[in-house]
Amino acid sequence: MANISLIKRRIQTAQNVSKTTRAMQMIATSKLKRAQDSAVASKPYVEKLTFLTRNITDRIDPENISDYMKQVDINVRLLVVVSPDKGLCGGLITNLLKELLRYDNSFNNVKYIVIGKKAEKTVAKLGKEIVGSFDFGTTLPIFENVYPIVKLINDQFLGKNVSGVDVLYTNFFSVFSQKPNLSSLLPIKLPDDQTSGKDVKDTLDKIKRNSPYTLFEPSPDELLPSLLSHYLEMAMFQYLLESYASEQGARMISMKNATENAYEIIDYLKLEYNKKRQEKITNEILDIGGGAMALAYE
Repeated sequence: MANISLIKRRIQTAQNVSKTTRAMQMIATSKLKRAQDSAVASKPYVEKLTFLTRNITDRIDPENISDYMKQVDINVRLLVVVSPDKGLCGGLITNLLKELLRYDNSFNNVKYIVIGKKAEKTVAKLGKEIVGSFDFGTTLPIFENVYPIVKLINDQFLGKNVSGVDVLYTNFFSVFSQKPNLSSLLPIKLPDDQTSGKDVKDTLDKIKRNSPYTLFEPSPDELLPSLLSHYLEMAMFQYLLESYASEQGARMISMKNATENAYEIIDYLKLEYNKKRQEKITNEILDIGGGAMALAYE
């Protein structure tokens, strides 16, 4: 009897877990569609902005190059880490934090801006300097979110406190594929035909074919500072969108697998419960039969 009661409790527990994981799967699914659409929709704008910015830099006087593009001779790096606030998203966080530790071991002096509680906990354990900390949140990032982040980045880089700024985030490829990616943000090194990867070069070539020679008003020298600032904000915003879509995709798949595992456990426990129950009934029938036979011989 004790075994049957225990199995019933385990079935009830597994059913409760399956309801929770199923609900989390549905929430992640609803968030993923909007996140995926936003991440994909913003890419063409960033690509066009990249081409426009490179077009301007080709026409400015080298003496007027922006501070965003100047090398700083100091042995300190700034890493911006974008991570989820919550877990239950498969191996996404583990893979991201592995890259964080690998980066930290590659440089002697690293400062951090952390976005997301998971990254903040890891950096705090490392005992490294955190110049800024932000919650990643559970809703789709909005453009206003990047302003305080970019301000801190500007303070560190333009203030010549760091030699460069890198961003570690999770790149969204598909619902089933999200990989950590390390991107160099500052100093700005815009892609060109000689140094770019094939995908970037193909994109720039496509934009060139569809874009006539650009006439700038005001002059490129006057336009470049504000354009680079906007370029920086858009790049950071794209990292946030990619990370959010990756989190929702990973959580949806993780919760889907957890729900299926819970269903399998429930089926197995129900089978065990029925076996135990049938065994109990059989034993009771045998006891009754044995008792009846004993009375018959008295």
